[in-house]
Amino acid sequence: MTFILAIDQGTTSSRAILFDAAMKPVASAQEEFPQHFPASGWVEHDPADIWTTVLSTCRAAMKKADATAADIAGIGITNQRETTLVWDRHTGEPVHNAIVWQDRRTADFCRGLKGHGHEADVTARTGLLLDPYFSGTKVNWILDNVDGARARAEAGDLLFGTVDCYLIWKLTGGAVHATDATNASRTLLYDIHTGDWSTEMCDLLNVPMSMLPDVRDCAADYGTTTPGLLGGDIPILGVAGDQQAATIGQACFAPGMMKSTYGTGCFALLNTGDTAVPSRNRLLTTIAYQLDGKPTYALEGAIFIAGAVVQWLRDGLQIIDSAADTQPLAETADPGQELILVPAFTGLGAPYWAPDCRGAVYGLTRNSGPAEFARAALESVGFQTRDLIEAMQADWGSSGDTVLRVDGGMTASDWTMQFLSDILGAPVDRPEVLESTAMGAAWLAGMCAGIYPDMDGFSNAWALERRFDSKLDRQTADERYDRWQKAVQATLSV
Repeated sequence: MTFILAIDQGTTSSRAILFDAAMKPVASAQEEFPQHFPASGWVEHDPADIWTTVLSTCRAAMKKADATAADIAGIGITNQRETTLVWDRHTGEPVHNAIVWQDRRTADFCRGLKGHGHEADVTARTGLLLDPYFSGTKVNWILDNVDGARARAEAGDLLFGTVDCYLIWKLTGGAVHATDATNASRTLLYDIHTGDWSTEMCDLLNVPMSMLPDVRDCAADYGTTTPGLLGGDIPILGVAGDQQAATIGQACFAPGMMKSTYGTGCFALLNTGDTAVPSRNRLLTTIAYQLDGKPTYALEGAIFIAGAVVQWLRDGLQIIDSAADTQPLAETADPGQELILVPAFTGLGAPYWAPDCRGAVYGLTRNSGPAEFARAALESVGFQTRDLIEAMQADWGSSGDTVLRVDGGMTASDWTMQFLSDILGAPVDRPEVLESTAMGAAWLAGMCAGIYPDMDGFSNAWALERRFDSKLDRQTADERYDRWQKAVQATLSV
């Protein structure tokens, strides 16, 4: 049999999934790895943890399927975006831990750039905002805070990459230093209109251009794995950042189609075709995918805390043993209590972009307990999604007739998806294959290898598992959403 190996390197775990020639997942492996929090608002990963978990899960998935390297037509990589690594081009050794997309240490630097009036030009070139979320200011921090790093970078001895780029470098034994257009578009260093690294942005952020990788299509030749890693040469043929890969995996190929992925954070993308739509509501203009040298654009809204709020219930409050406990607990919540949780643990993302904001709970009573906290946590994801979709509809000029395709771990909860439909007043479609992110990476590689169908064929293969239709009257939904908005404004004012 012919397989495609999808590497899905996420924020809290690494996964490898083997898809067969019919695009069905047949074997998978997953490993969590430690999160490091060296200071308030700082989040780091050990690059060795990223690499070892990717390698071990690939080997484990291949073993489960009894597959050898000769059975695998190609590898597709999808990754946590914006997470930033800098390493020595000669030794491959990282000079610092990876700085994760959630990290807020460069907030003061971003404020300074805004204060000097740079944000309008930054947005015009990159589609992004001046926020610590993106990679460019993280590179600047590493170069300025690691002893000798800036001198080494200016001498041409250091390389920068997002996680996909680092994995390609490691898998090819240092032969290829490349990324794809979707990951490049999240760095603050890439001009999404010209399709090139921006000298102006590199000058603004003081990042030497010699550090930057080659930028390629999402389906392209990224070299081959060194034989000792997976038992033979396997071509790397597909790369996309995780949210763009999910957009592809959900077959959102037509302008106006929208998907929302619920992982550690929540990310909604609206396909805008060949038009890079500027946002008036502090959303991001980004590249959804690039094929045959032609970019397709999207509007994106990012919520920093979605599935992570459930992890907080488990690890922080310790009121659940596993994520699966959240739904039955929420179902027992007192309907007379109206707890609102604003989960701004690492700031608020779109459309607020408040990096210094921190979380808050409103409506507490003496009777508030684990069930009410569980319900408020799940509802916060629905409220934040409505924030995004209303902003997108305003930018796109939509009539509001939205069907949302969803994926990610939280979508397994029927309760959460029903609340999402209720608060949006719109249908929510859950696909048969929830692993849309890995599916998108697999399709890119499989299509490039010639064993998977083209875009039209892939769209026709997309299958609906369940549609959730709103059951809540609009007045009640709007009243609840109004309370959420008041809670957010109160949190922002602290």
